[in-house]
Amino acid sequence: MKKIILALAILCVGMTQAQQREKGTIELIPQVGFSISNFYGSDTSDNDAISTLSIGVGADYYLNNRWSIRSGLHYQTMGSDVSDTILGLSYLTVPLNANWHFGKERKWNLNFGPSVGLLTYAKLGDVDVKDDFNKVQVGFNVGIGYKFELTKKLSLLVDYQGMAGLTNAAKDATLKNGYGSINIGAVFKL
Repeated sequence: MKKIILALAILCVGMTQAQQREKGTIELIPQVGFSISNFYGSDTSDNDAISTLSIGVGADYYLNNRWSIRSGLHYQTMGSDVSDTILGLSYLTVPLNANWHFGKERKWNLNFGPSVGLLTYAKLGDVDVKDDFNKVQVGFNVGIGYKFELTKKLSLLVDYQGMAGLTNAAKDATLKNGYGSINIGAVFKL
């Protein structure tokens, strides 16, 4: 009986350590998500939120078993429904987030930090309005997620990411993007 208990204890310790990552570990995370966005600021009295699909790929570089740096490249559509006409702004966004892994098995993560988005298009209905918007957006991100380990090299990540624009989206109006996305991704340990 003592041998069985000892064997189970060793197995549990091994399983606990399996999800934790060591310094220098890199994870690649292709993901897809459902996002909701809207403008905020002084010129947003008649706006409603819009929902879109988001896609991207992220990467985590582990500094130790609790902290990593998360970055990546994400295609995000933001904007608003303005008087029953969709104003859509699409960005290629690069975040640079500190990512804290917590919980007994480090399956949870909380990330935060700045992002820079480059405007790829802006349309009000079918009209191109890209010249009316700033080409670069700076934002602050925050997110939380949970990893389901499938194998030692593959996990499934479910997370929420939010972004508040720190710079104006429009050149001549006080409009900043607010964005939230629920994502699912495959985590590949390299």
